[in-house]
Amino acid sequence: MMLGAAVAAGATPSLAGVSPSGEDLLANVDPELRDAARALLAKPQPNWTVPQLLALRAHLPPPPKPLASPAVERRVVPGAPGGPDVPVQIIGAVSSAKPRPALLHIHGGGFILGRPEDATPVCQTIAAELDCLVVNVDYRLSPETPFPGPVEDCYAALAWLHRNAEALGVDRDRIAVMGESAGGGLAAMVAIAARDRREVKLRYQVLIYPMLDDRTGSTRRVPSSIGRIGWNEAGNRFGWSCFLGAPAGKGQPPRGASPARVADLSGLAPAFIGVGGIDLFVEEDLEYARRLVLAGVPTQFQLTPGAYHGFDFVAPQARPSKAFTAAWMSGLRAAFA
Repeated sequence: MMLGAAVAAGATPSLAGVSPSGEDLLANVDPELRDAARALLAKPQPNWTVPQLLALRAHLPPPPKPLASPAVERRVVPGAPGGPDVPVQIIGAVSSAKPRPALLHIHGGGFILGRPEDATPVCQTIAAELDCLVVNVDYRLSPETPFPGPVEDCYAALAWLHRNAEALGVDRDRIAVMGESAGGGLAAMVAIAARDRREVKLRYQVLIYPMLDDRTGSTRRVPSSIGRIGWNEAGNRFGWSCFLGAPAGKGQPPRGASPARVADLSGLAPAFIGVGGIDLFVEEDLEYARRLVLAGVPTQFQLTPGAYHGFDFVAPQARPSKAFTAAWMSGLRAAFA
């Protein structure tokens, strides 16, 4: 989730491109991504509290308009046992003689912000270019719903997709999961749950700068050259603490709540992991990819130098963004082949 998406009372203004200590925050940014970075840095940065979170949600700008096609249908599917039903968008449903692949998409927002509609055009593009069905899930946010609620919402949507594959025209052997930022972390959690529960065999997982480790920015600090644009340590501590219902990085989180802390990664679905070189999550994403490889999981890793958190959303036409998107689209296309 980009911090500059909304402005609320109580936020702290900053001088675009310059830290309070006078440090040039754009020095390590790819030149094609600098204008978008300046715009992000010019916006007030939240002072993370629950009241301000509620204010941020209230002042979110309208989501982008959906594309003319493929069609977007809103549905409600059964939730986890004892849990509420889960709203989803069904994107790209068509009559087809042959079963098509499907993707469960999970939006980002630090576990605390974000809407599926923010990613509707992206999901429509995926559905059109890869000739697949996309289920874009509207999971409950934290702190109102801490772990495991958001994961169970996403898993329930996956289980519904798998159970209803024939009716949806889906090949249940070609179902993938994808998410960005916190959505990437939730996608990783769903992949782990799918392996452990043995109900759904995922074909692939696409983790876009995923939020995987509650220790980042709390008990594990990052170098000053990274994690300053788009998402920072303060936001990460707050987001994880809301999600876990306990201080981030302290003690042992519940099983499956922090993918980086899951001891055994063997048997997981093949993965794509992509992140920018100055993203707050670069170290944890590199480490997760390394552990997947050592666990025998086929893994593609894409590192984009000079790229900050969410760079591809705020500067989609920049060369690094186009290359990054082409990489994960290529991996997903190959998985669906």
